[in-house]
Amino acid sequence: MKPYFLAFITAFLLLSCKKTNQEIPAEWVKISENVQFKESQHSFDLKSGKFSYQISKSKLPLKKVMLLNASLVGYFNELGLQDKIIGISSPEYVYSEKIHQLMGERKIQNIGNEQKYDVEKIIALKPDAIFTNYIANFDNTYDLLKKNGIELIFLDEYLEQDPLAKSKYLLVFGKLFAAEENATLKFEEIKKNYESLKNLAQKSKTKPLILANEIYGNQWFLPGGRTNFARLVADANANYINAENQDSRATPMSFEEVFAKAENAEIWVNAGNHQSKTELLQINPNYAKMNVFKNGRIYTVTGKEKGKSNDYFESGIVRADLVLKDYIKIFHPELLPNDELIYMKELK
Repeated sequence: MKPYFLAFITAFLLLSCKKTNQEIPAEWVKISENVQFKESQHSFDLKSGKFSYQISKSKLPLKKVMLLNASLVGYFNELGLQDKIIGISSPEYVYSEKIHQLMGERKIQNIGNEQKYDVEKIIALKPDAIFTNYIANFDNTYDLLKKNGIELIFLDEYLEQDPLAKSKYLLVFGKLFAAEENATLKFEEIKKNYESLKNLAQKSKTKPLILANEIYGNQWFLPGGRTNFARLVADANANYINAENQDSRATPMSFEEVFAKAENAEIWVNAGNHQSKTELLQINPNYAKMNVFKNGRIYTVTGKEKGKSNDYFESGIVRADLVLKDYIKIFHPELLPNDELIYMKELK
């Protein structure tokens, strides 16, 4: 009887272990404070801001999707998933040549813009899902699409203030499109590059004072001290004129307030998409009074711009390492003597 008893005990233990393993809840993978996901045997669960999704594994990987934001195109380009896109809004703001090629072949359809989405076309094309930033004004449109069985996935990457958190969204797309290995490799490469560049920047003995953005109407929206931009400036080993500010969004200021804060600024970055200093003065002649305009250097984000599209707002969303590299090249050119700017361009 002893062999039978041992066999019984062994089988019992194996079954118990199997049952225990199945009951262990999956751990949430944290992308950021805004986005988390986990996998179970039957579903992929995603939390994005105030929204939660439970997508059946039977619906994965996604095969045909639509994008309502050009900023999300960067993730698909990085992972080579352009052929999964069947519809896109406002294509004139898309920089990717591959996307425009697929549109020319009618494999990707124009589904309207933020003024008016072509809801009938969207429903007729039956996408597996639509990815977009959440905009409350479009709730009625969202509800109509949901009633027609279309999954809307809201990913607000623009809310992320850690540059690498935006890059880490690659892992979400990797899971949804069965591209986990590629997504992990891409993110780890970006993270490694970013950390290496950050360490390189610390070798500079200088820390120039930086001004950012420009005035619109009567207000200069200066990035807060806890924004994505402020983090990039700090990681590029420079001082930012609004670094002491505790806001994680842009702070509206008058020209006079910025003029006073920027008195000793040496470099002005993200100065719109102007083509010359003369053009910049046409926006506001008072710029001529600023020391940084007269004696410093000014950079716009027009290094990769075509018509209304700008790759800084596309691949630059994903490639935090390349954006940081541009800032280091601007702030400490001696550290990257053989590199050219990618997204930025000096204004003459």
